Amino acid sequence: MRKKIAAANWKMNLTLAQGEQLINDILQAGIKLQEGQEVVIATPFPYLLKAKALLKNYPGFYLAAQNCYSEKSGAYTGEVSAEMLQSVGVDYVILGHSERREYFQESNAMLAKKIDVALAYGLKPIFCCGEPLEIRKAETQNAYVASQLEESLYHLSAEQLKQVVIAYEPIWAIGTGLTASAAQAQDMHAFIRAQIAEKYGREAALGLSILYGGSAKPGNAGELFACPDVDGGLIGGASLVAADFTAIISKLA
Repeated sequence: MRKKIAAANWKMNLTLAQGEQLINDILQAGIKLQEGQEVVIATPFPYLLKAKALLKNYPGFYLAAQNCYSEKSGAYTGEVSAEMLQSVGVDYVILGHSERREYFQESNAMLAKKIDVALAYGLKPIFCCGEPLEIRKAETQNAYVASQLEESLYHLSAEQLKQVVIAYEPIWAIGTGLTASAAQAQDMHAFIRAQIAEKYGREAALGLSILYGGSAKPGNAGELFACPDVDGGLIGGASLVAADFTAIISKLA
C-alpha cells in the first residue's frame, strides 16, 4: 500500500515563534493518523532543529527541508547541503518546486544531481513537476511533464525510486484565478503513474506516492484525495493555518 501524505510547504513565511505555535496547534489537534498516512512539514532552514524537536514524539509526522544544493560540500556561500540536512534529522526534501524552477532557473539536469545527492544522504526527495499556462493552453502538458520525469528521475534504479515522492503542480492554476478540477488532477496523476510503469514496471508505479500541489484547500481536498491516483497533497498557503491544514490531513484516504 502506497503512503498517503499531507505535506506542508511553509515557503518563506512565519517567524520562529509563529512556526513553533503552528506546529504545536497541529499536534494538539488530536489527529489520528491511520496506517500508511504521513504528515510532512517543510519549514524554512532556520527552524529545522526546533521543528525536529517538536515532532520527535509524534509517529507519522516527518520533517522536510524546502531545498538542498546539488553538490556535497564546498565554496557555495548561502547554500545548504544534503549532508547538513541529514545531520539535523531531516527526513524529506522538496526538490524542483515550480518557484525554484522559475525564480532560480533550476534545470532538469540540476535537479537530477540534487536527487542523487539527497538519496546519497538518506533523504527522501519530494520531486515536483508540472506545466505552466502556455503549455496547458497548447495541450502539450503530458509531453512536458514526461520530459521532467525522464531528465531528472529516469537515471535512478527501481530501488532508488522507492524513496522518491512525486508532487504534481499545475502551475497554471496557482495564483492565477484558474482552477484545476479533480478530473484534471486525476488525469495527470494517472499519466505520471503510467509513465513510471512503462519505465520501471507496474509494481513500482503502484507503490509510488503522487501528491497534488495545486493550491489544495479544506474545501476541495476531499474530492482531490478521493481520486484513485492522488495520494495526498503538497500544501502551500493552507498549511500556514492550523485549522485548515488539520482539516486537509483529515481528508487523506
